[in-house]
Amino acid sequence: MKLENWLAAHVHTFENFGGVPHIAIPDNCKTAITKPNYYDPKYNPAYWELAKHYGIAVIPARIKKPKDKSVVEGNIGWLETWLLEWLRGQMFFSFEELNRAISQRVMKLVDRDFKKRSGCRSEIFAKYDKPALRPLPPTRFEFAEYVARRVPDNYHVEYDEFYYSAPYMLYKQMVTVRATTTMIEIINANRERVALHQRSYSGKRYVTEPAHMPENHRRHMENSKRTGSDYRAWASTIGEGTREVIDRMLKTQKFEETAYRGCMGVLQFAGKFSPDKLEAACSRALQMGSPCYTTVKTLMENPFVEARALPPLPRHENLRSPAEFA
Repeated sequence: MKLENWLAAHVHTFENFGGVPHIAIPDNCKTAITKPNYYDPKYNPAYWELAKHYGIAVIPARIKKPKDKSVVEGNIGWLETWLLEWLRGQMFFSFEELNRAISQRVMKLVDRDFKKRSGCRSEIFAKYDKPALRPLPPTRFEFAEYVARRVPDNYHVEYDEFYYSAPYMLYKQMVTVRATTTMIEIINANRERVALHQRSYSGKRYVTEPAHMPENHRRHMENSKRTGSDYRAWASTIGEGTREVIDRMLKTQKFEETAYRGCMGVLQFAGKFSPDKLEAACSRALQMGSPCYTTVKTLMENPFVEARALPPLPRHENLRSPAEFA
């Protein structure tokens, strides 16, 4: 049985009962117990999470002791034979239809009177089992996949081709990545959560929490984070023409973040050449009607390029005056 099916069977069972038992006694299958041991069994991490979510104790059956589960195995075998006999000759076109038919058939079984004593299975459940159950938790258990990872030198562990940060102090240590459809949780060797990220399916491949970074990395990141206002303020220290070029570059883009690299390239010319030369180049770019990185770069590298206005269109009989479109 696959792990997700094993866990889903528990969830559906508890919901069908309408409550949660105090103890679960599973077999020693790999989906429940990864290393059987009478005194200290090793639990499958996903099954252990389910047990914690529902607040149940897991006490696996003893290995090589058929009497520990003879009643359960016997009932399952009988129920399987009983259902297969009834299903023989019937045709279903989907698993949903098959499951619905089985559920209706099982309900008839639990409501059927016993042959050798009074009452039925549903009455016994309502009288003895139902009162002993604890309420279901507010949320249903969500299946999570667990993978082991060693923290690399860039302190980002990989899952599904995305990289999520862990505290840099865990470098070279083994951690467990717990992945659900919405969250990525990183757990250390002591089963303590050390990082929690929203799971990514698109966009940047690296998801970083600044608190996980070394001090020097964090300072570098904070210094390199600039907004449009930062670029405008930087340009203002060089000159009015430079600020105007930067402002137009930012306003041209639907999302101004797209222009950040171009703005950085323009402003770095002040260090490569000089602020005065950059201001002159930006002023000429404005005169040419082309305030962009490529034009400024050309003017910085070729200072003798003349700023030429576009020549007027020649008169032609097919040209119309603006008044004709009013």
